[in-house]
Amino acid sequence: MRYLLSILIVLSGYASAHEWTPTYPIFNPSAVEGINVSTMKLFNARDDVEYFEIGVFDEDWNGVPFAVIGDNIIRVRHQEIKYIDVYIRRKDMEDAVYVCSKSKPLAEDTTRPMLFSRICSKIK
Repeated sequence: MRYLLSILIVLSGYASAHEWTPTYPIFNPSAVEGINVSTMKLFNARDDVEYFEIGVFDEDWNGVPFAVIGDNIIRVRHQEIKYIDVYIRRKDMEDAVYVCSKSKPLAEDTTRPMLFSRICSKIK
C-alpha cells in the first residue's frame, strides 16, 4: 500500500501556484506617524491567473484594516514578481495575525472549475 501511495505522489505532477514571502513578515515604522509597513514579495507561477487580492486578518480570520499603494487587487503576470508594501495602523497591529494573497481567476469559462489559491504569512 505504501509503495502504491509513493508512486501516486510521484506521478501526480507539479502543482503550480503563487509565492508570497516572507513567511514571517516584520512590520517596521513607516514615514507616516502611527503606521507600520512591511514589504511582501508576490511571484506568479500560474499561467491561468493574473490578479491577486491582498488581505490582512486576525486570529479568527476577520478582516483587519490595512492599505497598499493603489488597490488591494494587484495584477501580476505569469512569471512576474511584484513587491507590495502593506501598511497597517499601529493600533491595529495587535489584532493583525496574517497577511494573505489570494488568486483571482477570471470567470471566462464557467464550465470548468476555478482553482483559487490563498497563501498567508504570519506576522511576528
